[in-house]
Amino acid sequence: MAAILVPLALLTAIGLAVLWPYTGPQTIATDQPPRLDATVIAVRPQPCQQRASRQCGTVTVRLTSGPQSGQTVTATIPEGPGSPEVSVGDKIIVGENVAPGGPPQYAVLDHQRGVPLAVLIGLFALVVVAFGRWQGLAALIGLGVSFAILLTFILPAIAVGKPPLLIAIVGAAAIMFIVLYLTHGFSVQTSVAVLGTLVSLTLTGGLAFAATEALHLTGFGSEDTGLLAVFLGEIDPRGLLLAGIVIGTLGVLDDVTVTQAATVGELAAANRTLGARALYRSATRIGRAHIASTVNTIVLAYAGASLPLLLLVIIGGQPASTVLTSEFIVDEIVRSVVGTIGLIAAVPVTTGLAALVTAPHHPAEPAELR
Repeated sequence: MAAILVPLALLTAIGLAVLWPYTGPQTIATDQPPRLDATVIAVRPQPCQQRASRQCGTVTVRLTSGPQSGQTVTATIPEGPGSPEVSVGDKIIVGENVAPGGPPQYAVLDHQRGVPLAVLIGLFALVVVAFGRWQGLAALIGLGVSFAILLTFILPAIAVGKPPLLIAIVGAAAIMFIVLYLTHGFSVQTSVAVLGTLVSLTLTGGLAFAATEALHLTGFGSEDTGLLAVFLGEIDPRGLLLAGIVIGTLGVLDDVTVTQAATVGELAAANRTLGARALYRSATRIGRAHIASTVNTIVLAYAGASLPLLLLVIIGGQPASTVLTSEFIVDEIVRSVVGTIGLIAAVPVTTGLAALVTAPHHPAEPAELR
């Protein structure tokens, strides 16, 4: 196992060194107004011109940041979809627009969410550590490592124009090597899970590439990609779609591979007469039950994330054949189908590797000797 994983780890390190965005991406200059923290003191509602159900009017706020901190000013509640609803005592963010020769104008932009978000994240960390103890703490550290690789390598490297699919595979491999060993420790089972994840991830990337080529997908299935193409002319939209499939599949793959590797180890420990074939058959039956529920989870997760898009499809009035073959829908179908196939492939790949590695440590079962 080490003879395979050590070269792969070295290749991952070399890939990180070669593809690392040493210069960093260029930031986009925007004309956003200064954002100031404020507390709502009074609300003066007025009828909205577009929709009566929305909140319009002005609010009196006390600024709590910036040079005017402590001053009381009036801010306008913007009209239109997505405008924030405020009440007395709310902590909000206002935008300051300084007109030449006139007093500054203020508008309500958003709510302050820092404190509630910190409480929610703290509760999440507390629950993970309370249940998982030291392994839960290691999982949180691994989550931090995953975000660090995503924010310092994968996203900046794609932003500077490097090949997104290759970056996604190298970044995913780095995440797997660090996070799985950090969370589950150095063991044969963890090594099998790492190798099974890497093999399945490579298969997923290859299948995603073949599917996008066969379906002639351009990667412009969403408006976000179009905006990125405007601001970052060198970006590869199809490669960005492929990278998204790989990264999106990664989190579910390690769940399956770790479970299958641990299952084979537990079966072998419970019955030391089982050989590789019997271990494979027994663990695969467990894997089928796991996959049967996970497939539904993946599809529903993508459907939930694309709910506004699906609502637009329903009210669009287009024929089903036209809608289902349009690129923005096919993109989501490819994500779901390719990710699911990669997930299914992870079961026999990881189970077979685990059975081959685990079985030599135990005598062969009598049925296999006949």
